[in-house]
Amino acid sequence: MPTNVTPDYKKAEQAFRQAREPRERLECLREMMRTIPKHKGTEHLQADIKSRIKQLSEELSAPRKGGRRSGPSHVVRSDGAAQISLIGPPNAGKSSLHARLTGSRTEVGPYPFTTHLPVPGMLPHGDIHFQLVDLPPISAEFMEPWLLATMQPADGVLLVIDVNDPECVDQIPALMGKLAEKKIFLRAQWPGLPLETGSTSASDDPFRLDLPTLLVANKCDLDPDPEEAAILEELLGLRFPALTVSATSGEGLEQLAPFLFQALEIVRVYTKSPGKPADSEKPFTVRRGDTVLDVARLVHRDIARDLKFARIWGKNVFDGQQTGPDHPVEDGDIVELHL
Repeated sequence: MPTNVTPDYKKAEQAFRQAREPRERLECLREMMRTIPKHKGTEHLQADIKSRIKQLSEELSAPRKGGRRSGPSHVVRSDGAAQISLIGPPNAGKSSLHARLTGSRTEVGPYPFTTHLPVPGMLPHGDIHFQLVDLPPISAEFMEPWLLATMQPADGVLLVIDVNDPECVDQIPALMGKLAEKKIFLRAQWPGLPLETGSTSASDDPFRLDLPTLLVANKCDLDPDPEEAAILEELLGLRFPALTVSATSGEGLEQLAPFLFQALEIVRVYTKSPGKPADSEKPFTVRRGDTVLDVARLVHRDIARDLKFARIWGKNVFDGQQTGPDHPVEDGDIVELHL
């Protein structure tokens, strides 16, 4: 980012980094365009902002006259505790894995590029769900141009490979290279996992997308060597956390949801009204370090605006303890919001 930008632009850029919904991101981009200083040093950034405004505007455009659209939407609205993108090279078994985990009816075939559009599905874990979005394969020759917009709301990535395919050694660098062209970078570090030396990255580029990644070595039923994924990562110089699974037999799949729960630091919060029992079936989900106010925002923005205090039942408080909006919540807390 150019150093000679205004505080208003910095504020708009920070809002863009935190925005998740497409319309919210579009408004942030427009504010960035409005507040960015117009001089030679920002010309490249201005062009990038304009390009992304155009792309998002087209994606969110209203139906054309007669009900026709320019094409299907490629942005999947976030749902559940987190949104996870499934990516991989052709014929890695990605769609079979998605169908097995979510019960989706995604098309599965023995030929490459069976998946043409994003396919969402829900992976259950206790009383919450993770949203898994199956995306078209990526090869050295082709990547869908809309993939950047689709992956923007993602909280993480499942990089699915056929652990028995010797071409993996070439496919993974090619895939990562294609993503890098769109400023999408896969990283080993997840919020809830121990930090590995050299695993973080810092960038002033507001459009760089760094996504925590789990390597999913599929088709282990064909060759059950548990060290295969580790050997592959050693050859490629990667340090992604990895699971060895089989979409066919189901082996290893039970580890996936618990991994996501821990690695993303999911916190379940249950709400109640005064004098009534808590809703124990449908928790709100936030992240480690989030507060009562963050929960209130999920309930309703007017409640968050008028929130005065809360009463909490949970691990680190006594029953019914009164707290302020900035009090951090813990997994399993019951919160009663007072306006």
